[in-house]
Amino acid sequence: MNTKKKFSVLLLSLVLLFSVTELSQAADSPVEITFWHGYNEDNGEADLLNNVLIPAFESENPGIKVSAVSVPYDSFLTKLLAAISAGSAPDLIRSDIIWVPQLAESNALYSLDENMPDFEEYKNMVFSGPLSTNYWDGHYYGLPLDTNTKVWFSNTSLYKKAGLSEAPKTLEELDSVCQAIKAVDPNTYVFAADGMFAWVTLPWIWSFGGSITDEAITTAQGYINSPETIAAYEYMLKLYDEGCISPLIMGDGIDTYSGFAGDIYANISDGPWAYSILQQQFPDFTFDASLFPAGKGGSVQVIGGEDANIMAQTKHPEEAMAFLRFLVSRDYQVQMMSVGQMPVRNDLSDSEEVLSHPYFGIFLDQIKTSKARTAHPAWSQMDSIITDAGQLIMRKEMTPKQALDDAAVKIDALLTK
Repeated sequence: MNTKKKFSVLLLSLVLLFSVTELSQAADSPVEITFWHGYNEDNGEADLLNNVLIPAFESENPGIKVSAVSVPYDSFLTKLLAAISAGSAPDLIRSDIIWVPQLAESNALYSLDENMPDFEEYKNMVFSGPLSTNYWDGHYYGLPLDTNTKVWFSNTSLYKKAGLSEAPKTLEELDSVCQAIKAVDPNTYVFAADGMFAWVTLPWIWSFGGSITDEAITTAQGYINSPETIAAYEYMLKLYDEGCISPLIMGDGIDTYSGFAGDIYANISDGPWAYSILQQQFPDFTFDASLFPAGKGGSVQVIGGEDANIMAQTKHPEEAMAFLRFLVSRDYQVQMMSVGQMPVRNDLSDSEEVLSHPYFGIFLDQIKTSKARTAHPAWSQMDSIITDAGQLIMRKEMTPKQALDDAAVKIDALLTK
C-alpha cells in the first residue's frame, strides 16, 4: 500500500473514531428542558425548587437536566407570548390558571389527554376544581400544580363583644350577625371586601345557586341574569344599604386587613396568604377561620392557583412529561407545603402533613366545593363586565335585573366571537 493510500485509511479511521466518540458523548449527555416559573424568590419557594427539588429529580432521572427560569408575574404572559411567536417557548411553564384557555385556544399548549399515556391516573389524583382550570374545548392542557381558595375569617374580639360564639353557617344568618355586631358599635361592619370584581362576587353568586354562563360556556343569557344570580346581588345590596357591608367594596374605606385587625370589620373572606400577612403586621390579633356561609347552592368559593403546562413547541415531550409527573408527586407537593403552597393531590386532604399544618385543613375542606372562574380566553373582559354590573347595582344606577340583563348581552357577544 502506497503512502498516499495509508494516509487516507488513517484519516478515515480517525474520522470514524471521532464520530463514534462524539455520538457516545451525545448519548451520555442529558436532555435539557426549560421550566419557566414565578415562584417567590423571597420566601424560600425558588430556593427549595432550585436547591432541593430539581436536584432530587435529576438524581432520579440522570438523562434529564432541568433549567429553571424565574419570570416575574407581571411580565410572565407577555414574555411567554413573545417567546411563542419567536418559536423559542420553554418546555414547561407554571401558569396562572386564568391563562390556560387563552394559550390553549392559540394552540400553544400540549394536550395531555391525547398524548400522555397515564393522564387518567394523574387526572384522578388531583382535586377536580383545580383540574378543571386546565380544560378547554374538549381537552386537558395541563395539571394543577398548586392551588388556593378563600375561607371565612372572623374577628374573635368583635364576635366575643357581640356575644357570638361562632361564625354564620348560612348567608341568611349574616343579617342577625350584623345587627349583633352593630349593637356593640354602630361603626363596625359585618363584612368587607375590596371591590365588586368576580373574585369577590362569585362566591356569593355560586352559593346562591347562580352562575355566569351555562356549563358549556356557550351563553350567559339565563345564567348571569337568572333569579338565583339576581337574588345574590339583591342580598348584597340589602346588606350594603343596611351598613353591614363596608363601603370599601365600592372603593371607600380602610383596607381589609387594617379594618379587620382594627376591630372595624367582623369578617373578611381571603386565602391562606392572609395568615402570614396578618401575623406579620398585627402579631397580637386573633381570628378564626370557617367555611364560607352557605346558600341554596351550598358553600362555594373561588379557586386560585397555578397549573403546570407543557408547551406545544417542546422538542422533548417525554422528558417534559417526566418532570410534570414529578411536579405533582407526593414528595414535591409535601415539600412545597413547607413554603406555603397548598397541595393539589386529593390523597393529602387527610394526611398527617395537612392535619398537622396550622391552617391548610380548612382550605382543603373548602376547596372540595370551590369552583374555577369561567374558563374562556375572554375571561378578563367578562370580569370587567361583571365588575361594572356590580358597581351599577350598588350605586343604584340600575336594578340588579337591569344590570345583569345588560351584562348577559355583553358576555354573549364575547362568547360568539
